[in-house]
Amino acid sequence: MSGRLRAERVALAAVGAVLVAFLAVPILALFATATAGDVAQGLRHPLVWPALRLSLLTTSASLAVVVVLGTPLAWTLARSRGRLSRAVEAVVQLPIVVPPAVAGVALLLAFGRRGLLSGWLYPAGWSVSFTTTAVVVAEVFVSAPFFVQAATSAFRRVDARLLVVARTFGASPLRVFFRVALPLSAPGLAAGAAMSWARSLGEFGATLMFAGNLEGRTQTLPLAIYTALESELRAAQALSMVLVVVAFTLLLFVRAVLRRSTEAERPEAAP
Repeated sequence: MSGRLRAERVALAAVGAVLVAFLAVPILALFATATAGDVAQGLRHPLVWPALRLSLLTTSASLAVVVVLGTPLAWTLARSRGRLSRAVEAVVQLPIVVPPAVAGVALLLAFGRRGLLSGWLYPAGWSVSFTTTAVVVAEVFVSAPFFVQAATSAFRRVDARLLVVARTFGASPLRVFFRVALPLSAPGLAAGAAMSWARSLGEFGATLMFAGNLEGRTQTLPLAIYTALESELRAAQALSMVLVVVAFTLLLFVRAVLRRSTEAERPEAAP
């Protein structure tokens, strides 16, 4: 029986290895087909550094917006029950499944010159579409769900008894939030922020549709890769390698944070 069980496990592992290879080979090809000289030359392409600076600027701004607005929303969702709460969660999660091109069109129809909100924005001097602000708006739209989901889950894992005890000792709801819930949920919030930032850094479709591909103004790293691919493959490959390294580093960070959080929540074994 043990031999048969081992054979079945090996067979299942072999089938799974096909998918692992399918996912790993393109990433390996990205690095294996480039020499150090190719990467150095690619990084000297004039598109690279302006796109990198713009990406760091816009993703930092979008992350700040997502954290400031998303944390109270996640806390509210974590403490709420009922149809309204579920409906709000569905709305928040919708950008995850909406195609990027659709997200770009939706943003254009909402914030564009002839969009739904143009009657309020443009008379006030706010020109959004095809500006750096549009890049930030697009990144917030596509990345906010990742942070809100992670933060909501983190807040729900907080022991409600600790919150009740804090309230019993006279702490206000805001004090309970900042002094009890927020510190206990910090690992989950950090993981969510990292995933949100990574999603912003890799955003392409909605940015292209809503902000355009204007060098030095709206051309982020993914758009620079798209542009360089038409004329300079080495630059596109070098930028792609940068994004993969950043994404892999963030993935390791998120896994480490979540593992430590899980270990901290696990009750200690009795002596």
